[in-house]
Amino acid sequence: MTRLPHLALSLAGLSLLGGCAGVPSGTQPVGDFQLERYYGQWHEIARLPNSFEEGLSCVTADYSPREDGGVRVINRGLDADKGEWSQAEGRAYFTQGSETAALKVSFFGPFYGGYNVLALDDDYQWSLVAGADRDYLWILAREPQLDDGTYQALVDKAAELGFATDSLIKVEQGETCPVADGES
Repeated sequence: MTRLPHLALSLAGLSLLGGCAGVPSGTQPVGDFQLERYYGQWHEIARLPNSFEEGLSCVTADYSPREDGGVRVINRGLDADKGEWSQAEGRAYFTQGSETAALKVSFFGPFYGGYNVLALDDDYQWSLVAGADRDYLWILAREPQLDDGTYQALVDKAAELGFATDSLIKVEQGETCPVADGES
């Protein structure tokens, strides 16, 4: 498995160019957020194009507690052209209190980008996540596939919030994805 130095550098650039780990204007992170329920593995169902995930499929994010009270973040994806898994480890911290799903995340030193849950299933089975601005958007789910109705509702919500949903990339997931080293 290779590390993603370009991922870390891109996220550092995102932090510097985006200016902060804020929330896109006109949006509101989910309240009544329960971090313990958010822990575990999420599958990336769709994303807006970004340089640090270019060419990656079978993308997952794993969230777990850190000893310092933060969140350990492990992002993993398959570069099918190279036949290799790529992984980046980061850390995240709340920016508006632990009941509001607004966090700052870093994969590179002191540089942070926004991680804002804008919509979340009551049972924590899917989420709509944005960066600090409308250039970054992800649809995540606990399972590798999301039913068409839920997917379309999330796309519609993102469009209402001003995201360029016509540019969303559906991420290859499911049975076509081999198991990464170290996963079971």
